[in-house]
Amino acid sequence: MNNSKERYSEGNKCVSSLFFSRYRLVPEVCFPEQFYDAVRATKHFLQPDVLAEYSVDPSRIAISGDSAGGNLAAAVCQQLSKDEHLAIRPKLQALIYPVLQAFDFNTPSYQQNMNMPVLPRYVMINYWIDYFNGNYDLAHSLLINNHTALDVSQALSFRGHLNWTSLLPSSFKKNYKPVIQTTGKAEIIQEIPALLDVRAAPLLADNETLQLQPKTYVLTCENDVLRDDGVMYAKRLENAGVEVTLDHFDDCFHGCMIFTIWPTDFSAGIQTRNSYIKWLDENL
Repeated sequence: MNNSKERYSEGNKCVSSLFFSRYRLVPEVCFPEQFYDAVRATKHFLQPDVLAEYSVDPSRIAISGDSAGGNLAAAVCQQLSKDEHLAIRPKLQALIYPVLQAFDFNTPSYQQNMNMPVLPRYVMINYWIDYFNGNYDLAHSLLINNHTALDVSQALSFRGHLNWTSLLPSSFKKNYKPVIQTTGKAEIIQEIPALLDVRAAPLLADNETLQLQPKTYVLTCENDVLRDDGVMYAKRLENAGVEVTLDHFDDCFHGCMIFTIWPTDFSAGIQTRNSYIKWLDENL
């Protein structure tokens, strides 16, 4: 299976958190293969006989992931929510500083943290290009949002789903201004249509899909270009009627949760990990 399973014993039963980590990677395969890997692994695990083999309570299953894994966790939950034939569904989703959109690379957090170590903006853009098997020559056009300019008709229907001026609190918006080009390059979307594919960018999902999502935990860090992806997704889910916990850390950075073992046992990693596990313990 292309995912990890964290199991929590309670008496004779276990609850399970599927944490996406071992899906196939770029450059061997590109989108949408990682999405298919995660969906296949999840549907396999959710079969009653497989759950019984692992002594998992089918009513207490969470899907989780961090960063790119958070992207897949959100995308898989959306896919499962539309599967009418699925008998067993996840109770929760838990997204750790997830990457959720390639529509706007000038949200306040992208502007504020554009040169932040671990994940500067240009690296995140290159990761998207790698994921879609695109051309690095497009990086600058993506950086200035040429791919979602007002004259790019394919992007118009998604603009309201990612309006950070209404989805972010004022403490995050600060004095940053939206970067919306009047004229852009529609050929970018023609070359890489996956930029607007909801399976790659769960934040672009419609409200009908969001209404079907399970109880959700979203962890975000202030010093992270992806901060606003998570905050906006939490707000859109909340607006759709989903119970959401937004767990924001003012003094933490992208990827910090992995730094929990000496000699990199950073307080940022320990506090985010403990908060995440506490939420799972209380809700799963």
